[in-house]
Amino acid sequence: MRKPVCVTAKGILFDMDGVLVSSIDSVVRSWRRWAALYKLPNAETFEIPHGVRAKDIIKTLLPDVDLNEATRVIEDIEVEDVADLRVLSGVKTLLAGLPLERWAIVTSSTQRLLLARLGAARLPVPERLISGDMVERGKPDPEPYRRGAELLGFRPKECVVVEDAPSGVAAGKAAGCRVLGVLGTHSAEELVEADWVVDSLEGLAVIMGASGLELRFLPVG
Repeated sequence: MRKPVCVTAKGILFDMDGVLVSSIDSVVRSWRRWAALYKLPNAETFEIPHGVRAKDIIKTLLPDVDLNEATRVIEDIEVEDVADLRVLSGVKTLLAGLPLERWAIVTSSTQRLLLARLGAARLPVPERLISGDMVERGKPDPEPYRRGAELLGFRPKECVVVEDAPSGVAAGKAAGCRVLGVLGTHSAEELVEADWVVDSLEGLAVIMGASGLELRFLPVG
């Protein structure tokens, strides 16, 4: 029988796509449209690694292309394609109960895309955020989550990262954070590096105590 887990932390660092909002359909449509524009083979079935910055994907795919222009094109496409975004289970209640100074969003999306998706999902824009265009090195490099912890004023080991993608889990662990994986875009086996994995954020309860946050949840497995 699975046993509930109780974890204490100073702050929480949330990834956005696949954790707070479901944007996978938009991502697939947008990148296949982009792939067709750039004449990639098999554009209609094109797949990208989830949780990685657009510019890093493009650098790998088309090293000789104008990187700034190609990145702007996919950003424009994704910003326009937000009609069917949805908030994931438990997110609105969870965020509404968190003190603003205790959480941040750390995403591979650009800040413009982050704002478009949060707006479409009608979620609050946090006071503190780290987007993919605010860092020199994106996930799986630890820089984004180290920067996120700094924004909150805590050490990485005092923060819990919430992630759905292996690249983000690796970034959180490399930064020195504990990581809570969320199922959805990847399997539990793919998130094996996370400290814990949950089915969704619906079962995550966070209580503000005298010494910080107390996270309670039932891990899978």
